[in-house]
Amino acid sequence: MNSLLMFAQTAAERGSWWPDSAIGRFWVLFGFLAQAAFTARFLVQWIASERKGQSYVPRAFWYLSLAGGLMLFSYAAFWKHDLVVTLGQTTGIVVYLRNLMLLRKERVRLEEPGGHRAQAQG
Repeated sequence: MNSLLMFAQTAAERGSWWPDSAIGRFWVLFGFLAQAAFTARFLVQWIASERKGQSYVPRAFWYLSLAGGLMLFSYAAFWKHDLVVTLGQTTGIVVYLRNLMLLRKERVRLEEPGGHRAQAQG
């Protein structure tokens, strides 16, 4: 199939709830999976907080945020061509990555000799 014709066909399908092409259906299912990953982060955070008896944000929250954010970014940029959602997800992705970097830095600090965890065990 001519690539221009394929692009025009998929562009027309972007507004459909359920596209006719396999490519279109793939992207819609991918978008649902992305939204599920993004939503799962709140369930993980809620369950972790209930178990601790206080508000708590586990590391899994940030990984699910990053996965869902990257997937939603891809869906918005490559399938929907939605600048608003694409830019919104970009901002979130930076925040999620930074939080994961901070958590890693904290873990490394605690595992060093003289770190809080090392002192408690010594």
